[in-house]
Amino acid sequence: MKSKKLAGKKITTSTQKYLDIAEIKEDTVIMKDGTLRAVLLVSSINFSLKSEEEQDAIIAAYIGFLNFLEFPLQILIQSRELDIDGYLERLKKIEKEQTNELLRMQTAEYRQYVSELVELGDIMNKRFYVVIPYDPLSDKQRSWFKRFLGLFTAAKEVKLNQELFLKRRHDLFQRVEHVLSGLGSMALKAVVLDTQSLIELYYNTYNPSTYNKEKLVELNKLRVEE
Repeated sequence: MKSKKLAGKKITTSTQKYLDIAEIKEDTVIMKDGTLRAVLLVSSINFSLKSEEEQDAIIAAYIGFLNFLEFPLQILIQSRELDIDGYLERLKKIEKEQTNELLRMQTAEYRQYVSELVELGDIMNKRFYVVIPYDPLSDKQRSWFKRFLGLFTAAKEVKLNQELFLKRRHDLFQRVEHVLSGLGSMALKAVVLDTQSLIELYYNTYNPSTYNKEKLVELNKLRVEE
């Protein structure tokens, strides 16, 4: 009886209710407690292939970067199986359009080789992210009572008006510029994820089994029905 009643009820609770993210806009993640996040996609370097002088310079730059940080950072390494479906499809198209029989056979063999190599080798693709937070009230500025209340209010969604959001976003991106400069001193390239990239990142993170099969629609192609 209970199962039948539950089956007839309409599910109104969204999984978004259980996430800490309230909104993503203007290349910024707005958390439910009112704090903000910016995410950088960072390149990697092969440290072991560097000369001793280069390694020493990178270590010194890293130490200097950490010493000048006045706020916390989160470094995230995300590993995924290498997705080469698009590349294999392009090879298949080239193979069909190839008029030279020898080149067509070589393309087919190469496509088969790459497919088997990735499948048998279980090749992973690694991406490196740096998450930069901004909290308008740092823990040093909060009283004990406010921090205690924060345990109960953090889960509540906070709606920021545009003026307050822009002010906090400006302060956040001052931190972003500082981090970009520090990463550059270590010969690392970094870019700020835009709104579309942030949505895709979090979608892929929370849907690891379906992100390759169900692609997100680009923001400029979305239609919102009123």
